[in-house]
Amino acid sequence: EYTVEAGRPDVFTKEKLQLLKDHGVTRICINPQTFSDETLKIWDANTGSCLQTLKGHKSDIYSAKYSPDGRHIVSASLDSTIKIWEANTGKCLQTLEGHTKCVNTVEYSPCGKYIVSASDDKTIKIWEANTGICLQTLKGHSSYVFSAQYSPDCKQIISSSIDKTIKIWDANSGNCLQTLKGHEDSVITAKYSPDGTKIIS
Repeated sequence: EYTVEAGRPDVFTKEKLQLLKDHGVTRICINPQTFSDETLKIWDANTGSCLQTLKGHKSDIYSAKYSPDGRHIVSASLDSTIKIWEANTGKCLQTLEGHTKCVNTVEYSPCGKYIVSASDDKTIKIWEANTGICLQTLKGHSSYVFSAQYSPDCKQIISSSIDKTIKIWDANSGNCLQTLKGHEDSVITAKYSPDGTKIIS
């Protein structure tokens, strides 16, 4: 049996509890202070002072990235949404809805035209950055997708999953080009090298 002594039990779905059980965990004790305060903060890198606090998500925030031109910020949350913020003002410009479960990661394409997100709903979504329209939903992983990233030339997307695989997708068609197998457990992240010729996972 599992015991959640404090905090937010909604974080622990039946599937996630089963994964913990598989790893021999029999008791969970949560300190509510370890949870996200549901905000984003922008800090001055030189002085360390907090410049802005961005509020709008309704649950823990798992990922936040600047756009390539630095004008916008994109964030992903346990509340199943993605938000696009104006970096200078902290204003929320758009809320992207479409994932049915927690969004684990989100980031811009190198060209800044697109946003890619990965979710516990086993999908990767490609969004148009300017309009917030979901252009494609990539399906193929059999469990939670932890990471997704565009290749440097924006032609491909790589994803990693708790299903122990990495997938390479054609960014235009959404077709899965390759499934890389070799890890013996969950693949938390996968990234391209700067020149796009190698992948690290």
